[in-house]
Amino acid sequence: MTDQPQPAAHDGSPGPAPRAPRRGLDRTGPFALGDKVQLADAKNRLHTITLKPGGEFHSHRGVLRHDQLIGADDGVVVANSHGITYQALRPLYADYMLSMPRGAAIIYPKDSAQILMWGDIFPGARVLEAGVGSGGLTTALLRAVGPEGSVHSIERREDFAEVARENVETYFGGEHPSWELSVGDFQDLAPTLSPGEPAVDRVVLDMLAPWECVDAAAEVLVSGGVYLAYVATVTQLSRTAEALREHGEFTEPYAWESFVRPWHLEGLAVRPEHRMNAHTGFLLTARRTAHGTQALRRTTRPAPGSRLEEELNHPDNEGFGGSEGEWSTQDVGERGVAPRKLKRALRDLRQGRDR
Repeated sequence: MTDQPQPAAHDGSPGPAPRAPRRGLDRTGPFALGDKVQLADAKNRLHTITLKPGGEFHSHRGVLRHDQLIGADDGVVVANSHGITYQALRPLYADYMLSMPRGAAIIYPKDSAQILMWGDIFPGARVLEAGVGSGGLTTALLRAVGPEGSVHSIERREDFAEVARENVETYFGGEHPSWELSVGDFQDLAPTLSPGEPAVDRVVLDMLAPWECVDAAAEVLVSGGVYLAYVATVTQLSRTAEALREHGEFTEPYAWESFVRPWHLEGLAVRPEHRMNAHTGFLLTARRTAHGTQALRRTTRPAPGSRLEEELNHPDNEGFGGSEGEWSTQDVGERGVAPRKLKRALRDLRQGRDR
């Protein structure tokens, strides 16, 4: 037998369409084969295509040939067979994050931006992330740490990890050399990264119960490192803050939420839009003290009743003040992700490379 490829049979039947190469979105320059292109019509209706040889974008208003875009400058205006014009642009990171196929909910760009700033994600940083979801925040972290840094992501669910891996590789055009993805529990995997010594500069958590990870995070964070948690509800926020205080080697936690209000701009009609991204989640940060050093406690005047034992233990206040009850996703209003939604996300990701 020979290892040489066999010639294709010339029986007149059409062979498979050539596959477009995978190209990352994190670049500039003219459009090339394998690029994703975002088409916007006069009403700003968006369509994303992947350029391939002989490809065509069909709609009820005509056909646009991919060859019209290959080699053209980013931002060009092209017309289809019926004269309908489109503005063609390479999608930005925010565009990709909002439109990428997903199973788990994503962290919105407004929160990703806050995480990069207040988590102090710098070039060369070693970041440990848990709760990967669909990979949107992972992409932002990898862009921020650069080629000299690293991101190690931990996800409990294999199906979520698969979707995240596909999304990250689609954005960067292949495997990212600075990224490692593990499936398992944070509490079990984090201490194994570098047993006996701090291994990461930043810990970023997007999960149901980040308070359960405080001890493991303290073990792997360098002195002065940042612990950052993204949570959806007030009860999660309270319980995480109390866990950090109870540990003793984290500075006083700081928490906030952000709102983005877009504006309508048309001549003299300049006003806020009718819709806005309001509450999406809370962000909480704290700094790791020097290992073995108790944090300096802030002197405050406690609100009346905020520390009364009978109030902390009252069933109506479950979740506040560092209670010990076990939580489920239903307790915070989080809906489960149907298996068919994950299968659809993977199908859209894999087909999107050739569409």
